[in-house]
Amino acid sequence: ALLDAIGRTINKINNVQKYTSEEYRAEKVMFVIITDGKENSSREYSAQKVKAMIERQKTQYGWEFIFLGADIDAVQSAGDFGISPDRAIQYINDSEGTQLNYDAIAKAAAEFRKAGAFNEAYLDEIREDVKRRGRK
Repeated sequence: ALLDAIGRTINKINNVQKYTSEEYRAEKVMFVIITDGKENSSREYSAQKVKAMIERQKTQYGWEFIFLGADIDAVQSAGDFGISPDRAIQYINDSEGTQLNYDAIAKAAAEFRKAGAFNEAYLDEIREDVKRRGRK
């Protein structure tokens, strides 16, 4: 269902952008994928289709894609979708790791709104947590 969720959401946000008047349209889009497992049941979208969609949104519209994964190789999984390794991170799938995940993304999104660029330093908090506590 992961691929279907990504594909449908890209289409939804793309349509919102397309049909929103220019004065209200987002200048930049930060698309965050948070998952706790691998793809296992999508029917509508393939990995190749999602990868092509992500590449198109990055190239033509400057969208930022961030991939946070638990219990998987997040860098490899993100790479399968065309998301660069510096935009992918594994987090610890427990209450502390999940809270840190959301806190870091909230800070990154706030800065993204102000500066118009993603600051990957916000992911360092998550990396440090994984180093400190190890993978669960």
